[in-house]
Amino acid sequence: MPVLAADELSAAVANLAGAGARLLVGSVVDMAGVARAKVVPLARAAAFHRAGMGASPTWNVFCIDNVVAMTPRLGVVGDQRLRADLTAARFVGDHLAWAPAEFFEQDGRPVPGCARGRLRRVQAQAEAQGLQVLVGNEIEFVVTAPDGSPLAVDRWQAYGLGSFLSFEPFVDELHDALNSVGLAVEQLHAEYADHQFELSLPPARPLPAADGVVLARLVIGRVARRHGLGVSFSPLPFTGGAGNGAHLHLSLARDGVPLLGGGDGPHRLTAEGAAAVAGIVAGLPETLAVFAGSVLSSLRLLPGRWSGAYACWGLENREAAVRFCAATQGNPHGGNVELKCVDPTSNPYLAAATMLGLALHGMATGAVLPPEVSRDPSQLTSDEAAQARVVRLADNQGDTLAALRGSTLAIELLGDDIVEALLSVRQHEHRTYAEVDPASLAARFRFAWSS
Repeated sequence: MPVLAADELSAAVANLAGAGARLLVGSVVDMAGVARAKVVPLARAAAFHRAGMGASPTWNVFCIDNVVAMTPRLGVVGDQRLRADLTAARFVGDHLAWAPAEFFEQDGRPVPGCARGRLRRVQAQAEAQGLQVLVGNEIEFVVTAPDGSPLAVDRWQAYGLGSFLSFEPFVDELHDALNSVGLAVEQLHAEYADHQFELSLPPARPLPAADGVVLARLVIGRVARRHGLGVSFSPLPFTGGAGNGAHLHLSLARDGVPLLGGGDGPHRLTAEGAAAVAGIVAGLPETLAVFAGSVLSSLRLLPGRWSGAYACWGLENREAAVRFCAATQGNPHGGNVELKCVDPTSNPYLAAATMLGLALHGMATGAVLPPEVSRDPSQLTSDEAAQARVVRLADNQGDTLAALRGSTLAIELLGDDIVEALLSVRQHEHRTYAEVDPASLAARFRFAWSS
């Protein structure tokens, strides 16, 4: 993370003060996908940026129930520093500013287990190869009563105009609030599940794109509270309906030339672009715990839910984990791939780092693109599925974690520290909650990933 020069730092703090900020929140996202933070008076913002605020190494192994899943590397001894990246700071209103933070050792070395630091390095690796990488994020959430109980569904229709307009004051303020922090909304609509909304953020470089997810969730939560609403980012806010996803879009270009269009391959994929898509598809089964590894994730990741339950790819195939979006007049951002199996319990920095890392690995190894799946993969015969190399992604947390535990690829992409911490956190969930019924799980963790 770059350290601002004295004059730049003074200017950054002055800009926040001029906007009305009195407090600065510096947040990180842990292995459970939960945003955690330190808050300082704005007068301490320079110290927060340069030296950082103290935090136990166990911050990365807090669990969704606040148990600390200690590892041999992360225990009661030691101290790390959370440093706020003021180059990405935003004033969010009501005298509050926000900035993403990263973990550093006291001597200034980056902590290998820092998720944001890992994405920074993967992005730099791609850009050093002459690649231009853009990531787009979709954010789904369900609004509830303040106590978490469901709102009345008598007037809710999936994608309904009336559904949208019944929340018009909330949506209008949310749009303004997102714009005010520099998050342009590409689209915002009522979604399929009861009282579910989705908004799309524009493509950006991977690090600011992941920062945007954290910031957007913070803004959504604050606006919802002002309107007397709760907001859930859980993959299963309530049983019996569709859950929340956190779909990721990835596009690649080399020296300004798109790799996911303009070539001679299927749907005009270039050779490098095809290898990138192949790398993502091939690596999904063993890295699923990064994208959808929580105790609630498998309850969303089901066939027929458009959640990407199968590791395969296809043009505009919403049941495939990797949906290819071709460069057409109807797709002004150009060719990209959408990863549909991701849910909001994932760490957005690790999700982006892993998706990009899988693409880079595919390109480096010349991965061969499997046959396209052009219909619902659940309808394939066993022979057809084998021919297309379709893999049903793990349908329970235990198998998801076992695949990660045996993955040398995950260690190559993320490092030992992150994989160990992620496994420790998710294994605690599995040991503690695997036998709990879905309705109780949904109620217990409805707001675990809310800001």
